[in-house]
Amino acid sequence: MSRALEEIYLDYIAALNGRRFEELDRFVHDRLTYNGDDWTRADYAARLADDLRRIPDLQYEVQLLVAGPGHVACRLWFDCTPQQVFLGIDAGGRKVAFAEHVFYRFREGRIAEVWSLIDTDGIRRQLSQ
Repeated sequence: MSRALEEIYLDYIAALNGRRFEELDRFVHDRLTYNGDDWTRADYAARLADDLRRIPDLQYEVQLLVAGPGHVACRLWFDCTPQQVFLGIDAGGRKVAFAEHVFYRFREGRIAEVWSLIDTDGIRRQLSQ
């Protein structure tokens, strides 16, 4: 099952990088929990689309992926150029690189819960230099 979840997750990342948000129903339940809050899949898709609007060159790079029964943990890397305020930070169109550590609970092969932690301090440090 862990290998299957790893493959599902990599397909999910490929869909995100391909801007194929219409495929989210393959990967995400109709209702999910995101950092403790109840969301719909439409809310989740809107968040992803908003991130892309703010950061047109956004690409998800999997640096570390660990899958276990019902769970996936991933360190995602981003090297991008936010064009608008993102996570409360105004990068002013400057290139930044940062990590997101994200954990997923899967149910029936689709994402049911997400816990995400983004290195906003690292982004601010880069912009202060």
